This record gives sequence, structure tokens and C-alpha cells, in this order.
Amino acid sequence: MGGRPSSPLDKRQQQHVTDRVDALLRSFLPCYRGQLAASVLRQVACELSPQEPAGCQLLRSKKLPRVREHRGPLVHLRGHPPQWQPVFCVLRGDGRLEWFSHREEYEDGGRPLGSTALTGYTVLTCQHEYLSLLDTLCPDASGAHTQEEADPLLEMPVGCPLFLQHPFRRHLCFSAATREAQRAWRLALQGGIRLRGTVLQRSQAPAAWAFLEAVRLYRQHQGHFGDDDVTLGSDAEVLTAVLMRELLPALRAQTLPGLIRAPRFPLPLLDAVHAAVLARASAGLRAFQPEKDELLAALERTIRPDVDQMLRLRARVAGRLRAEVQGPLESCLRGKVAVQLPRITRTLVSTVEAALVAVQTLLARGMDRLSRHLRGSSSGAQLRKEVYAFGEMPWDPELMQICYQEAEQSRGRLGRLVAPFGFLGTQSLVFGAQDLAQQLMADAVATFLQLADQCLTTALDCDQASRQLEKVRARVLKKFRSDSGSARRRRVRGWLLGIFLPFVLSQLEQRRRAELPAFEADVLAMGSPALTIEGIYEDVIRGVLSQRIDGELKKALGASDVSSTLDGCSEAPWDQVGADLNLASSFPAESRAFTDSLCLPESSSFHWRLAVSPRHKPSSCFRSRFRGGVPQCSSRSAFRGDMHSPRRWFPPILPWSGQPPPRE
Repeated sequence: MGGRPSSPLDKRQQQHVTDRVDALLRSFLPCYRGQLAASVLRQVACELSPQEPAGCQLLRSKKLPRVREHRGPLVHLRGHPPQWQPVFCVLRGDGRLEWFSHREEYEDGGRPLGSTALTGYTVLTCQHEYLSLLDTLCPDASGAHTQEEADPLLEMPVGCPLFLQHPFRRHLCFSAATREAQRAWRLALQGGIRLRGTVLQRSQAPAAWAFLEAVRLYRQHQGHFGDDDVTLGSDAEVLTAVLMRELLPALRAQTLPGLIRAPRFPLPLLDAVHAAVLARASAGLRAFQPEKDELLAALERTIRPDVDQMLRLRARVAGRLRAEVQGPLESCLRGKVAVQLPRITRTLVSTVEAALVAVQTLLARGMDRLSRHLRGSSSGAQLRKEVYAFGEMPWDPELMQICYQEAEQSRGRLGRLVAPFGFLGTQSLVFGAQDLAQQLMADAVATFLQLADQCLTTALDCDQASRQLEKVRARVLKKFRSDSGSARRRRVRGWLLGIFLPFVLSQLEQRRRAELPAFEADVLAMGSPALTIEGIYEDVIRGVLSQRIDGELKKALGASDVSSTLDGCSEAPWDQVGADLNLASSFPAESRAFTDSLCLPESSSFHWRLAVSPRHKPSSCFRSRFRGGVPQCSSRSAFRGDMHSPRRWFPPILPWSGQPPPRE
């Protein structure tokens, strides 16, 4: 049950996998090139259109999304035959799980026994639930046991299992020593799974949008209109999942006989095929990267001079198309869509609202706790601990679980509501709501610390400083309510389009094939890959559907809430500076961006000292200077003496002494 395939493919199987991946890339890359052109046109058009003032009130957090590193002893089911063996596991900040034979091997920098990226996994903590899942996946194998066959899963050494299940990969079976350790590992693993899964959705790069659109269009050409969770992961992992879904029926037919001979151990052949497909897809996307860079540069040069003419042509063709499809489209929208749109809208709005209310509650409590400690003239060590804990709130899985559960609780109901429309991407919706909660918490924490840094001076005593923090608290909560309202509307609107647009397109597919050729000549005359009749047609459908969605959002949120929403914020949740889009290895910036985001102490240091006297006038423990957008400690702090700078991924505007306070 380790991370490496135990049944390597023979040469014939390897060649078959290679041929299938190459065929996929030959079909997909032309679609990707077209969407890259469309993304450049979209970006240039946005630059030239009248820009409204940016509406985000909170400061954007400069931290990259990350997982708090988690490590500890577990028991792992591995070997041949599989046996429960002790290991030392480490969850890295980039969402990769590694396991070593013992702790000393990890501390000495040894190589792990195995490792896996957590993309696409699901964590189960119930043995019965996991065994039932195996019986569902492999029904022919469930009755093949004999009394003489020992099933290691039924001989658990402890009752705290951690099962990592993947639709295409070898499952991982661990067990913790206590329920507390099991819960801590479950929360950490779930955070890693979400981080790895939403990398494309979080990206602000136009090429990320182009890639996701290309995947959707490619699958539509294959006859699959409904959306699902296949787009979770990096670009190479997404293409791997697309192909694995096509190969899955044949692979299961080959795998089931092996499962009957080795009961309960899932799909070694499937794991080997997945690894081969992922390696080939990664290589293909890396090979495409230079062409993509040249293509984007060429598109920028050719589209920008002709953008006005292209937009006029697009508007003219869109008007003619709208007149043709208006009747059938309205008829389609009056049916199943009109019945379910209000219910799905209310469910999505309430899901996001519940998560954001929980975020606001946690944020207010954290700010209140800091004010109490400052007013009470806490010791330097205690204040340092509280400020550190406040800054870590967005990355604390135990604390944020309160917010994440609000989104998780709606999964079942959402799944039942959207399934009739062919939408099977409920996991993506839940991850999106959880990402939004974490993003807004991070932005609010960064804003509070920045405003506190600006208002606290050496002229204030503790009571005055506390009153200033109360004012900062009120400002931050007001900004949070503004940003959360606009973000909620944008997210729900985007999700509703993702649910209903593919369904409407599928209902109008036959009519589209008959009508679009009559309009194609005008678009072809332009001679630009950024402008296609299919793209204009989808924009027309999207525009009419968006009007219906906006009407329902107005009812669900209230007219005042919708009208006051500020849409100037970027829709991308995270500002991933320096991240390369061609994520052939999931996280190309691992070597730098992710190490910057981990808990790595700096070599340079200062020492902060906080006077305990109630008459002490603090030079703000939130004080800092910023050089080039990167926070740096100011050596001119009013607190003289030895000082320690904080870790680079946390703004050094807090009292520190060498290391962060120990975790309790």
C-alpha cells in the first residue's frame, strides 16, 4: 500500500498509454491555443474598457496559500504481503505527504520510503465506510474472500484509521495512536488536498482561465457537457484525470481478477497506468511551454492593434445570433432551469453566507483577544504568543475548521439539486467556498495588522493604544462585510453559470450545429484565432443566462445588497506572485514560492522587549517598515535591545524572541 506501483506495465501497455496520451494532446492543444487567443483578447478588451475604482476594501494578503506542516508517527499498511508497520509521516507545506521508516531518518535528511501529492484524494476515518467503498468499487471481489484469507484491514492495531482514497491511484492506509492525533492528521490532510486541488482556480493568470475553458470545450466535443471535479489539480493532473476517465472501464475489467486473488487491495494496475499517464502528460505540457510563450507574445502583438475592429465585429455577429437563438433559449430557460434556479441560488448563497459569518465571528474574537491583552499589560511573552496566534489564524486548520464545516454541510443537498443538470462538481463548490473563507480571513488579518501598525505610536499608553485598536477593529469589520458581500455575489454567480451553462448548451446543441455555419463567414474573414463563431455563440448564451442569474441573486441577496456590491475586486482568490502556469509537476514554484511560505526561521534577527509596567507607553508592537513590498523589521523601534526578526512569510510587525511560541 505504498506510494510506488508494485505491478509495472509491460512494454505493450506502456506504448498503449503513450499513444493515448499523445492522441489526447493532439486533440486538446489546438483547443488550448484557441482559448489562449481568446484570453488575450479578453485581457486587452478589459484594459481598454472604462475601469471602475477597485472595490476591495481589505488589503490583499501577500502570503501564498499553504498548508501548515504537520508531522508525527503513524502506522502504515504496506509491504508484500501488506502488514501494519510504524512510520514517521510528514505533510509538507505544498500538500505533499512523505513517510519515513523512523523520525531520525527524517531529521537526518534521508530519503522517504514513499511520497505522494494529495491531489484528488479523499480522507476517510471510518473503517466500515472504507470497506463498504471498496465493495462498491469492486463488487465482484467483495464476495471472493475465504475464511483462510486474512484481511489486514480487519486486524487494525488501533481504532484510529486514516484512509486516503483516490479514484485512479493506489489507496493509502494509515492509523494514528489516539483520536486527537487522528483528528489533527485528518484536518491537515484535508487542507493539503484542497490546496493541491484548487491551484488553477486560484490562479490569476489568463492562461489558467484559458486552460480550464479548453478542458471544458474539449470534453464538450467528446459529448460530455456536465461539469465535474476533473479540473481539480494542476494542468498535467487535470489532463491525466480526463484520460483516466476514458480508460477506466477497460482498466477495471483487467483489474478485477487481480482483486479477487488479492482481496481488498485496490487497483495496482490502475495506479501504474495513472503514473505513466501523468508522466507523459507532464512531459507533453513542458514541451508545449516554449510554444505557448511565443504564441502569447505573438497574440499580444497582433490582437492589440485590431482590437476595436474585432470587438465591433463580435458585437455585430452577437446581435444577429441573439435574434436567432432568443426563442429556443427562452423556451429552454422556462423549463427545468426556471424551476430549480431559485432553490440552487438560495442554497449556494446560504452556504457561503454561513461560512463567512463564521469567519467574521472568529476574526472579531481574535481582535478582541489582542485588545484585552494589550489593555491588561500582558507580559511580552504572552503578547508575543497572542499576536503570533492571531497572524496564524488563516492557516490554523483546527480554528478554520469551524468555517470549513459550514461549507461541507451543504455538500449532500447541493449534490442532489445540481445532479439533474449533469453537474457533478460539488467538491469544487465546497473547496471554492472554503478557499474564499480562508482568503478573506487572511486579508482581514493583514489589514488589521497594517492599520494597527499605522495608528499605534510611542506617544500612547496602554489604555490609549487599546482604544485605537478598538477603532481599527471597527474599520476592519466594516471592510470585511463589504468585501465578503461582493465576493459572495461573484462566487455564487460564477458557480451558477458553471452549473447551468453546460446544461443549456447541451439542450441547444442540435440547433447550434444547424445555425452556426451561416454566421461563420463573417468571423473567418477577420482571420484571428481569438474570434470564433463558437465563442461568440457561447457568449450570447452566457449573457442571457447571466441576466436570469442576476435576477435570482437580487431576490436572494436583496436589492440593496446587490446594488451596493463592488465588482472591482479581482475574482481570483490568491495573488500567486511568481507562480508559473505550466504546472506540469503540479507546483512549479515549489523550490522557491512554497519554501518561502513554510515555517523556516531566518538567520538575521532582532530582539523585541516589552515593558511590563502599566505606565509603559508602547511603541507599537505592530510597527514595521516595508521595502519593495516586502516587510522588513525596523531597527529604529522604540524597543531597544536585542531583537529577533520573524519568519519571512509572516509580517515582522510583532513582538518576537527567536522562535514563535510553542504550540499547545
